[in-house]
Amino acid sequence: MVTPIQLPIIDISDPLNPAVGKDMLDAAIKYGFFYVHGKGSDFSAAEVDSTFALSKKFFALPNAEKEKCRIRTDIQSIKGALNFGEFKDGKLQQPLPPAMEPHEGDIQHFTNLCNKTAARVMRLLALGLEIDPEFFVTRHDSSRGPTGCILRYLYYPSIDSPASSSYQHDVDVRAGAHSDYGTITLLFQRPGQPGLEILTADETWAPVPIWPDGAVGQDKDDFPPILINIGDMLSFWTNGLLKSTVHRVVFPAAERSSVLKGEKPQDRYSVAFFCHPLNDCNLVPPVPSQLVAAAGEKASRVGFGGGAGSLKERSSMTAKEYLDLRLSATYEEREDA
Repeated sequence: MVTPIQLPIIDISDPLNPAVGKDMLDAAIKYGFFYVHGKGSDFSAAEVDSTFALSKKFFALPNAEKEKCRIRTDIQSIKGALNFGEFKDGKLQQPLPPAMEPHEGDIQHFTNLCNKTAARVMRLLALGLEIDPEFFVTRHDSSRGPTGCILRYLYYPSIDSPASSSYQHDVDVRAGAHSDYGTITLLFQRPGQPGLEILTADETWAPVPIWPDGAVGQDKDDFPPILINIGDMLSFWTNGLLKSTVHRVVFPAAERSSVLKGEKPQDRYSVAFFCHPLNDCNLVPPVPSQLVAAAGEKASRVGFGGGAGSLKERSSMTAKEYLDLRLSATYEEREDA
């Protein structure tokens, strides 16, 4: 049996605590992943539950309705997804299925909470890097221009779902190996719906628990801690000091066993918030931290195709230019595969 990885759990209730910032930075350097306590975030359990209820409502819609909002995803994936971009004057800049239109305000509220909690994380990372705590926050401020931040509902059908009818053990995964493109990602998960794995330093896959050991008994009556991971853009911006770690979503072994026993396995639902800086934010030169400068080219740059370590040196590069290059490299790889 594969041993689950034990990631740090960080209390972000005080986003200006340098000691907490140091702990967060250590986790970002070593793992590229860490948890934050839900009770120290800007979310209530009711708000998280409500968002998952909306997600289930969308994925239960007829296919014809969902197809209008379909995201073209990696062909290796067995999942459904719905993206929400930025709001402008309180309105989404995209069509919604009629069944979801009454909930536009709820979606915006949850997005706002994601931005607030992301700002807590960014302040602490900045403190860990010994720079102005507002350095990242001001460069992600959507009131100053477009950023490209995305809220995403994700649905992974269970192994006995018709959507997974072609599933082949040891071949298919719910979401193929990848790293995220942006700066940080917030991931919300449901109890009893595991499947996320990260690629460790020794090139093995390690399951990531929904409830890490340190959280059981503290937050069990609340919602699982939020999982944070570093994206390729932040790894690039910090000279590879912060790790953008490859991860995937699989059908858990326990789910396969439950089918063999005649039990009904659970679908997996998750909600992700992908943070991106302002489109015109310059990523070159790197973050003005002595720790970043000392890292230079020595840091381990973990990414996936077109990631932090494979871009040619440039005198300047905006976040939008980085993202375009990253996407271009990814699609070139898929065409060559």
